[in-house]
Amino acid sequence: MRIVLLGAPGSGKGTQAKKLVDHYGVVQISTGDLLRAAVSAGTALGLTAKAAMDAGQLVSDDIVLAMIKERLDQADTKRGYILDGFPRNIAQAQALDVLLGEVNQPLQAAIVLDVPFEDLMQRLTGRQTCKQCGAVFNIYTHPSAQPGICDVCGGELIQRSDDNEATVEKRLKVFEEQTAPLIAFYEKQNKLARIDGTQPIDDITEGFHDVLARMAT
Repeated sequence: MRIVLLGAPGSGKGTQAKKLVDHYGVVQISTGDLLRAAVSAGTALGLTAKAAMDAGQLVSDDIVLAMIKERLDQADTKRGYILDGFPRNIAQAQALDVLLGEVNQPLQAAIVLDVPFEDLMQRLTGRQTCKQCGAVFNIYTHPSAQPGICDVCGGELIQRSDDNEATVEKRLKVFEEQTAPLIAFYEKQNKLARIDGTQPIDDITEGFHDVLARMAT
């Protein structure tokens, strides 16, 4: 399995990626995690990335691609990978195709979790997290029994400062403008699959299993 997960913030990509990793024994490659690990370890790529970030600049695509290549060289990727967070635009997708061709691990599919804008707004602006155990609730779709109190451990529920309506709307618009064109890009390659992200979590997971089973035939 070699796939890219596409979906707006709040679409449920993280939840489904974890389920796929557990079920299929593949690895999830998050570019954010790769950057943090490289910076923390002080690797050559990490130092270059840190210098860019310290200067208030974006980490270049070349550096990110080099980190992905290093990760794909590790033995645990041989059963497959799930790319999350990259590519974010057409230029990155084209460069990624070249890289994956060079290492003989081309993408098999790009899977989109489709969730309407209104649902995403509700999911993100209503999200609450327990300070103590990290359990996640939502005041609209999955409220705790007692407002502000975690059902799991009794800890305090808090809302992230960037989960306000204005910030969330901006994040979703950025996704729509920069990342949504990837859907057409992968559709032209006959690699695109869509899954309804408004279904119950287990039904969404079954949708992934169906797509991956068809992909393997």
